[in-house]
Amino acid sequence: MSMDAVFKALADATRRSLLDRLHVRDGQTLGELCEGVEITRSAVTKHLLILESASLISVVWTGREKHHYLNPIPINEIADRWIRKYERGRVRALADLKRRLETPEEDL
Repeated sequence: MSMDAVFKALADATRRSLLDRLHVRDGQTLGELCEGVEITRSAVTKHLLILESASLISVVWTGREKHHYLNPIPINEIADRWIRKYERGRVRALADLKRRLETPEEDL
């Protein structure tokens, strides 16, 4: 799985919507995921294939039905790589501010 594929998959609002729907109720079939969307079944299938190739979803066949499951690991890896490392400075600054506000002036 490449992080580029994950970013590409997440760049589309329809794919993010499909992920949101799987987050609410995991294990949906193509038919269930097509309910209430204004795009064709084949378009939903293409979006699901992109999500699957980016490892954002996994599929399990049950008889003739294909169930789609959210895989949160790539999103967590993005959070670790691109978001959390930038938060460290902010958290450190807030902790320093808290310490300074709670410490009497003569102790500074």
